[in-house]
Amino acid sequence: MTTPAAVIVDAASYAQAVEDAVKASAAYYAGGTSALDDDAYDRLVRGIAAWEADHPDQMLPDSPTGKVAGGAVEGDVPHTVAMLSLDNVFSAEEFTAWTASLARRISRDATQFSVEPKLDGLAIAARYTRGRLSRLITRGDGTAGEDVSHAIGTIEGLPDELAEPITVEVRGEVLMTTVQFEHANEIRTEHGGQPFANPRNAAAGTLRAKDRAYTVPMTFFGYGLLPLAETEEQLAAQLGELAHSDLMARAAGLGVNTTATTAVPGITADSVERVLARVKEIAALRAELPFGIDGIVVKADLAADQQAAGAGSRAPRWAIAYKLPAVEKITRLLEVEWNVGRTGIIAPRAVLDPVEIDGSTITYATLHNPADITRRDLRLGDHVMVHRAGDVIPRVEAPVAHLRTGDEKPIVFPDVCPRCGAGIDTGEQRWRCENGRNCHLVASLSYAAGRDQLDIEGLGHTRVVQLVEAGLVKDLADLFTLTREQLLGLERMGETSTDNLLTALARAKDQPLSRVLCALGIRGTGRSMSRRIARHFATMDNIRAAAAETIQQVDGIGTEKAPSIVAELAELAPLIDKLAAAGINMTEPGATPPTAADSAAGTAAPSTSAEAGALAGMTVVVTGAMTGPLETLSRNQMNELIERAGGRSSSSVSKKTTLVVAGEGAGSKRAKAETLGIRLATPDEFATLVADHLD
Repeated sequence: MTTPAAVIVDAASYAQAVEDAVKASAAYYAGGTSALDDDAYDRLVRGIAAWEADHPDQMLPDSPTGKVAGGAVEGDVPHTVAMLSLDNVFSAEEFTAWTASLARRISRDATQFSVEPKLDGLAIAARYTRGRLSRLITRGDGTAGEDVSHAIGTIEGLPDELAEPITVEVRGEVLMTTVQFEHANEIRTEHGGQPFANPRNAAAGTLRAKDRAYTVPMTFFGYGLLPLAETEEQLAAQLGELAHSDLMARAAGLGVNTTATTAVPGITADSVERVLARVKEIAALRAELPFGIDGIVVKADLAADQQAAGAGSRAPRWAIAYKLPAVEKITRLLEVEWNVGRTGIIAPRAVLDPVEIDGSTITYATLHNPADITRRDLRLGDHVMVHRAGDVIPRVEAPVAHLRTGDEKPIVFPDVCPRCGAGIDTGEQRWRCENGRNCHLVASLSYAAGRDQLDIEGLGHTRVVQLVEAGLVKDLADLFTLTREQLLGLERMGETSTDNLLTALARAKDQPLSRVLCALGIRGTGRSMSRRIARHFATMDNIRAAAAETIQQVDGIGTEKAPSIVAELAELAPLIDKLAAAGINMTEPGATPPTAADSAAGTAAPSTSAEAGALAGMTVVVTGAMTGPLETLSRNQMNELIERAGGRSSSSVSKKTTLVVAGEGAGSKRAKAETLGIRLATPDEFATLVADHLD
């Protein structure tokens, strides 16, 4: 979808738009403090361009349409070759029109394109003299940039010395990965500074910072390699003849970091259709990347095509940026709500001035925990940067501190549980009501009775509320001691519904341990993890007796999660004892407990006979709607089927994934599997594969 242009109705609004765009660009490139987010800036520039197209005689000399990005920043180090920006397209139709214009310029259709992610950072030129990094220069106005050589040694992926003692210039993007960004803001706030609003602003501000009391790492990705005046003549001639893809391979060989090391490496494509397919593939992976991208860069790959197409004063005519929808927007933080989850966790939620991000209107966003609010120095009324990518829950990144007016107010933290009024345990980052699960007993019981847990038919939310309000149920175990007389005494409970509920409760007693464990709602263990724990230990007694080191033997449980699970099991001990006394099954059918030798060796014992099944050693992801023999299975039942067949179910596709079962409507996960070369199976093919394990 094309980004809509800002509406400019007259010369005065045009002049104001130019002034706003110039100020925003200057603020960003000077220190990463622009008042506009990417989408707002793009819309403003498109509006300016539209006005200028209709009124060419009124174009102002300061207009951003005729300058490279960062043109508001002055520099005193001349570039040997102009360091231009890229023009943008926002749709397949616009991209196809660009390829047609390229064909006209080179008098034929381009036969080869390079396709790379457009990294969301700051462009720099790194000059190497006889193989040693000697100077770093920003893009500046395209003809000259700032010397930021003081940053040498702080940028990962940009070696101090190349693999060959040659004199060249490497061009690329400096950015902060998600991990680096979080670390940078922690260090920055510890030293009394305001947190950066997003990783791009953090990289821009950090790159220019001098004489700070601290340093934070950044990352470099190269996208160009060119000779300098001092470059050996033969090498200079060679570089000038290489295709862009070959230049990137040469840069990587010299030790420079490129996208080749990422999940979205640069590729070559021989048609418009293949380019557009790659655009979709990269877009599908965007939310899972460890760094920000805001589009895809497409270039005529061959040097001859680039030379024939030439360049304008602002951008080359042989390259284009296919921009993706914005995943970050600036809006206002109106209020903070404090919600209590089923385990008693008290979670803050931001109430926002509604803002549209990537086609969705965002009104609420996560704030993680009180410590995070304090660290980011968030205040009511703040302009905040909100991030949303793919299906990820929107989150507030940080306040846009330079937009503060002085009218902002502190966020008030609760003194008591906002649900039940009990005290709050603030001993960990995530605050919790001292009543724990009993604070939100209705939610806890409704979850436990759900289809993927104990599957107690007839025990819906309304019935749970009725039981709790009548004082008949004070915890999960009380459900299994309910009598016929007690249930008949409730409003709208006749003999048939009472008998049906009692039958469902009796059936729930025989559910496998994995479902009982899941019903307990231990933090950090969902349905898949509960199955893995139950299959590993076989009995509840074995689980409760396990130390943190032993719990870590279960696939997917690390050093941080294990102690938390052990502590919560200890907290739940009285409830587990009551459940056992009520006749609840505490074993996993078919599972074999680990031997003492297994535990001592720190290895996982085979947990079921299914370890030798059709999926033994495989990690399987299910996506899309199932059909055929699998049509009636819920996602949780599919995951159980995978594990019965000896495999491991996963919700996300990665290099560790062995097989993706792609049903009808499969989207980004299928695209990622294709990109990574992971085996795909239809629902029918998968059903045949695991036929021996279908019920």
